[in-house]
Amino acid sequence: MYRVAKAPITVPKGVEVTINGRDVQVKGSKATLNMTLNDGVDVELEGDQLRVSNASAEKDPAMAGTVRANINNMVTGVSSGFERKLQLVGVGYRAQAQGAKLNLQLGYSNPIDYELPEGVSVQTPTQTEIVLSGSDRQAVGQAAAEIRALRPPEPYKGKGVRYEGERIVMKEAKKK
Repeated sequence: MYRVAKAPITVPKGVEVTINGRDVQVKGSKATLNMTLNDGVDVELEGDQLRVSNASAEKDPAMAGTVRANINNMVTGVSSGFERKLQLVGVGYRAQAQGAKLNLQLGYSNPIDYELPEGVSVQTPTQTEIVLSGSDRQAVGQAAAEIRALRPPEPYKGKGVRYEGERIVMKEAKKK
């Protein structure tokens, strides 16, 4: 078994973990998340700690580490949640949150209405900042990646949608 899978997951107070056969349910103050386990992985609840182990040594030992990381993300998500920040760089690039939709003006002839997935909420503190938050880490990251893909940063002027803190390697312009 690999190192990641050997580490136990500490379940904080206020988070309830239920293991029913191959299904794991994590319930907290923010949300309830479910996961179905693979055949080669077992999960045991011992007090306030979860332990992940291989059911059989021959069957994909790396999957135990993946399942452990996913369950740890579920526990963190239902207790404190996840957040991803995006920045719009460019003249006239704007974002506006409208309930479960995000209205984006990214230099195209028409504005883009991005429909957020279930469980992900959006805030726009300023017109050039987008804050995505939710309890499911995969859904928050996927929504951020899809928004970034609408206008990825270009390497000559750096215009586009970028993650907060992302560094764009700029190219030099063509010389005469």
